[in-house]
Amino acid sequence: MSGSVLYDVPGPRAVLRNRVLGIVTVLVLLAILGWLLWRLWATGQFTASKWEAFTYTQVWAQVWAATLRTLAAFGLAAVGALALGFVLAIGRLSDHAWLRWPVTFVTEFLRAVPVLVMMFLLYYGLPVIGIRMDNYWVVVIALVAYNGSVLAEVIRAGVEALPRGQREAGYAIGLRKSGVMRLILLPQAIRAMMPVILAQLVVTLKDTALGFIITYEELLFYARFIGSRAPLDSPIVPATIVVGAIYIGLCLILSGIARLVEKRMQKSPRVRAAREAVGPRLHESTNTELLAAQDLNELTRTSAPSESGDEPPRGRPR
Repeated sequence: MSGSVLYDVPGPRAVLRNRVLGIVTVLVLLAILGWLLWRLWATGQFTASKWEAFTYTQVWAQVWAATLRTLAAFGLAAVGALALGFVLAIGRLSDHAWLRWPVTFVTEFLRAVPVLVMMFLLYYGLPVIGIRMDNYWVVVIALVAYNGSVLAEVIRAGVEALPRGQREAGYAIGLRKSGVMRLILLPQAIRAMMPVILAQLVVTLKDTALGFIITYEELLFYARFIGSRAPLDSPIVPATIVVGAIYIGLCLILSGIARLVEKRMQKSPRVRAAREAVGPRLHESTNTELLAAQDLNELTRTSAPSESGDEPPRGRPR
């Protein structure tokens, strides 16, 4: 009998069907990729004149400057989103309704407003009431507000997904609520949700491209600028390919940094000490219930009359 009720080992026919579907899928994807490459070649996107712009040092200097501006917006937005996410998550986990409900409203509001709408509101709406902001700060604030609210829900879900015994064991060894949250719950929730946190940071990095709409000179803004230059044969497709490759490289670097941070967290002595202190207490209630059940069975066995019908021994007759 299979050990899992959710998945059965496929038989020979299922294995053959899966292989055929896999091969067909790969062939379809290769055909689509080949068709796209053929269209690019047929429209002259691989000609030397289209790529001539990237033979100039000044163009690469501007690409590097745009990359730095993209990283500047992403770096501050990522730090701000993580900080805001922790604050909102702790507020949503509060036992006090007067704090939990307003924080819940703010979180849901920020998560419901699209990043682009928030950028438009900050860049074009605030000047109406006499408040002007630089486009860099508009991009950063919009990214912090949206991604911070999403990260708050991620962290809250990670904490609430932990067994209740984790929190109770922390209180049993004398930790306060802040210590339980800081030493026991948050480290485990962050490790469990690290892939989701990383994915949201990648979204933050890619959302910096929305800044070109409010004339923030990041990578996409410069790609559009150089792609519209007629003297360079309008290399919009080559510029997009170059910028896309830069974004992919930045996302891979971000993934490597996240894995390094996760490994360092696993080796943290404070987290390890908290885990060792809490671990033995996680099963105390289970062991107590087991001993109680054993005592009850023993009491029932000794107090019940025997099956042979013999009466229990009585005292001496007078």
